[in-house]
Amino acid sequence: MLPHLKLDDLLDELQARLDATRGTPDRVHGLLSAMLSVGRDLDLDHVLRSVVEAAATLVDAEYAALGVVGSDGVSLSAFHTVGMSERQIADIGPLPEGHGILGELIRHPEPLRLHELSRHPASCGFPAGHPAMNSFVGVPIRVRDQVFGNLYLTEKRGGAPFDEEDEALLSTLAVAAGVAIDNARLYEESRLRERWMKANAEISHGLMSGSGRTEVLDLIAEHARDISCSALAAVAMPVEGSRSLGVEIAVGMDAEAHRGLVLPLEKTLMGLAFSRATPVNSADVTQDERISPEPPRFDGLGPAVAVPIGTGAGDVRGVVLLAREAGGPAFSDREISMLRGFAAQAAIAMELAERRQDAEQIAVLQDRDRIARDLHDLAIQRLFATGMTLQSAGQFITHPEASERVMRVVDDLDETIKIIRSAIFGLRVRDRDAIGSGLRAEVVRVAGEATAELGFTPGVRMEGLLDTDVPPEIADHVVPVLVEALANVARHAHAGRADVELTTDGREVRLKVSDNGTGIAADGRRSGLRNMAERAEQLGGLLELGTSRSGGALVCWHVPLPAGENDAQGKRDT
Repeated sequence: MLPHLKLDDLLDELQARLDATRGTPDRVHGLLSAMLSVGRDLDLDHVLRSVVEAAATLVDAEYAALGVVGSDGVSLSAFHTVGMSERQIADIGPLPEGHGILGELIRHPEPLRLHELSRHPASCGFPAGHPAMNSFVGVPIRVRDQVFGNLYLTEKRGGAPFDEEDEALLSTLAVAAGVAIDNARLYEESRLRERWMKANAEISHGLMSGSGRTEVLDLIAEHARDISCSALAAVAMPVEGSRSLGVEIAVGMDAEAHRGLVLPLEKTLMGLAFSRATPVNSADVTQDERISPEPPRFDGLGPAVAVPIGTGAGDVRGVVLLAREAGGPAFSDREISMLRGFAAQAAIAMELAERRQDAEQIAVLQDRDRIARDLHDLAIQRLFATGMTLQSAGQFITHPEASERVMRVVDDLDETIKIIRSAIFGLRVRDRDAIGSGLRAEVVRVAGEATAELGFTPGVRMEGLLDTDVPPEIADHVVPVLVEALANVARHAHAGRADVELTTDGREVRLKVSDNGTGIAADGRRSGLRNMAERAEQLGGLLELGTSRSGGALVCWHVPLPAGENDAQGKRDT
């Protein structure tokens, strides 16, 4: 029987080798087909999916996955799978983060082949609902000598273990995948740069064509949010005369919580980016110790980045903030670099627009000076000479009524000269009202000065064209009302938080001061409140008292703005 058994073994071995020989061309053909499939697309997500599917087909694996290594180099930022249904994936729970055998390949990016997964020292088991897996092979995918991710394959069909040929085929496929991924990333980057360039062109066109500041800032926020796939975008500009930023534009998720906020340069993401003149990145803005949680404004958000709008230190014009939903991918260095370039180009466009406006303003002022000189040197002199001539001629008129009429004409000429001189003076001091601080800066100053007495910094929110729509005679009442309201909080409220909200819609200015203290006592002194009420009544407005959301006091002081104030001012300037 022994010779017969040996002959059978030899025949089986020969048959196996013949099968392998016949199968080799098929596997080579399969490898070439796989390489073609992964290199056919330029969309990165499609390429990654093609790589996983091609790998599973190539080595006849039941399950396959591609894990993308995160920017930290120790965890997975994305995980693409084949062989599991969506129901199975949902039952398993969160995607792998890079522990166990998956982490072993991240730490040691070399091919790894196992007959039994559970026997490896790095194995940490499977979560509930995960299908059973035994045989395993994994290979790294490198892109330009950097490990992009790893291919993981388990459960070769038929129950056989993965062999050296499977490992070699996957390693070859990984090289082709690295080239395809690099091409897809370059293509994606070029498309992204093109979108940023188009956005910059639109912003520059808006600025140079005379679009308003609010409209341009809104363009910056919208484009940045759309291109970066962010949930929220906000733009803050420095508040004149203070070390703070005012959020002028906010779009997207929970934008109302940001719009109008006045933020200090410390303990805020935007403030840090502005003061350092460099981007500030946060993996989770709700858990970042550098950022104050008050006022609440980041609910449901996670990764965030603040980028200065400027070309370098000392030339920061503002800050753009972008935030993605909680659980979203962090902003990569490449994304931040593109965003920084976008912000720098926007700053250059803003500077060019300001230079153009300055040149136009200088031209207007020069024209006013010319008109003033012409009026003084030509019109006034001629009128004066005419008056002198009539006055001299009046001495030769004997008729009393005619003489009286001539003298009235002389008086009218004299009055006309006075009017023209007043007009000349007005032309030369037309811009005097632009000197000094506006209402926004005054409100920030008052809030800052109240910090010592309150024991904390009050929150400040401002919306609307406060420095433009609110005339000085009303602004002169807003500031003392705010001072009195904050003083009342400090003296009587026993509060740990206070919020100031100043808004205008062009028809009314509204000041709200709220706290989380004990509320307004029924039997307390009312002298300060009476003064605020009288100021409101003088301007045709009203003072209303109530309870804040936190149970403290709410003071609402609102007065109407003069109808047509801006139109009238525009006509006077014209």
